[in-house]
Formats: sequence, C-alpha cells, structure tokens
Amino acid sequence: MIGNLDLYRIFNVVSRNKSFSKAAQELYMTQSAVSQAIMKLENELKIQLFYRTSKGIVLTNEGKLLYEYINSALGMINVAEEKILEINKLNTGQLRIAVGDTISRYFLLPYLEDFHARYPGIKLNILNGTTSEICDFIKSGKADVGICNLPIDDENIQIIPCKEVQDIFVCGEKFKKIAEKRVSLEFLMKMPLIFLERKSNSRMYVENFFKKRGYQISPAFELGSHDLVLEFTRINLGISCVVKEFSSAYLESGELHEIKLEEEIPRRSIGICYLKNVPLSRAAGKFVERIHKV
Repeated sequence: MIGNLDLYRIFNVVSRNKSFSKAAQELYMTQSAVSQAIMKLENELKIQLFYRTSKGIVLTNEGKLLYEYINSALGMINVAEEKILEINKLNTGQLRIAVGDTISRYFLLPYLEDFHARYPGIKLNILNGTTSEICDFIKSGKADVGICNLPIDDENIQIIPCKEVQDIFVCGEKFKKIAEKRVSLEFLMKMPLIFLERKSNSRMYVENFFKKRGYQISPAFELGSHDLVLEFTRINLGISCVVKEFSSAYLESGELHEIKLEEEIPRRSIGICYLKNVPLSRAAGKFVERIHKV
C-alpha cells in the first residue's frame, strides 16, 4: 500500500475536475506540482491513470476503477473526520439534502421545520433536482441524503421507502362528467393529457404502467412542475396525472375531480436514499431517523 495519502487526494480532485489546472486551483498548488504528483502515483501503481489529449484529460479504464474506490474511501475518511469534530448535541455541522420541488413542498417541509427547531446549529443546504440528478448528487458527494420518487435501480444507492403515494388522473369542470363513472385506459388515451416532463421519475413510472398494457402516452402538454400540471388542469386544458396526496387542496375544494380508472395505477413510494457503504454523518443520520420513525 502506498503510504502517501496526499497522492490519492490529488488524484481524486484531478479526476473530479477533469483538468490539472482546475485541480491546481482547488488544491492551491501549481499545475506542475499536480502533474508531478499524478506521474508519481502512476509510476508507483505501474499503470496509466489518464489519457492526455489536446482537449484535456480523460480517465483510463484503470483510472476509472481507482477513482470509484478512492472517491468512496476519501468520502469515508471525510465522514470520519466530521464525526470526530461533531459534538453529541449537534450544535454545529451541515446537512446537504437533495430533493425535487414537489416532494420538498408537499412532503419534506414539516421535517425540515422539526429538524431545524431541534438542531438550529446545523446548516441546511437544499439541492434541487430530478430523481436521476439526486442520485448523481449523492454519488458525487454533493449531497448527504436525497428524498425522491421510487423506484430507483442503482446498486450504489441505499433506499428506505418512507411514504406511499397514489398516482391518479384528475380533471376540471369542463371534463367533470367523465369523473362520474370509471373509465377505461383506452378511453383515457383519447383525451388531451397533461403530464410532467419525461425526465420525471413519477412520469416514467406511470408511462411504464401504460406501456405494459399496450398504450403509448402522447400528452398534449408536458410541464416542469406538479403545481403547473394542477393549474393547467384547473383551467380545463386537459386531464392530468398527479399525485393524489399532493393534490388534496384542489380535490377538497372541488376545483379538480378525480377520474376513477377501471384499472388503478399501483401505489408507489417516496424514499430516502444515500450512498451505500459510506457512513452517514451524525446530522444526516439524525435526519433520516426522524423521517423513518414517522
């Protein structure tokens, strides 16, 4: 084993930045010193870690393998250092949470309020993104935990389901008669449909449900937020697919009406996710514990 951990730290920063010059700036080193450190590491390991090209540097296959382990190992070291520095009452520290707009507004806010009241010294950093982006934030070390739509198929991510939700179709006054009886999937496909964008995990879940039954969704509108979907539906631009638990205000007020399907979409879950084999910081652990207990 090579004794100089600094070489691995430098390699990790270079790999993440894909640039010797950017890594040098981050490390407050000269570019020459960074380059020499990488050459030394390559000589000691007897492998080439980067391809040097006119457009920059690219990890070799061996480099990619090393980066995967080094990044996780350094993450564990950083967590260990944070644990030592943190005190039992969590008077200081940081919690980085990756979450989407809809889940943040309709699910996460009460937990954030509770956590902040209990541990006001912990700085909360909220990163916004889709489910795939949230997974990337976690794997790159930018977020400690994520709260997102399930399912997630990623062997590097630990998942804890924490709330079941139901995808339903709703309409405004113009289409109210449709809501008076159960409708078939075939009939629904003939209606002007409003969906979230394709990159949304909840959209993909519902779309897969229809694909398995031989239907291809062709929405009249594809929108970037759940709130916009609700508003477009309220003004009668079409029939939309929404999360029932996040649409209760519209349904209870009578602005929107639930359309019952002959075959309901199976329930799914919202879950907490974090990196496998990397211990959570104390702040992240407490936060996960608070949500999971409820």
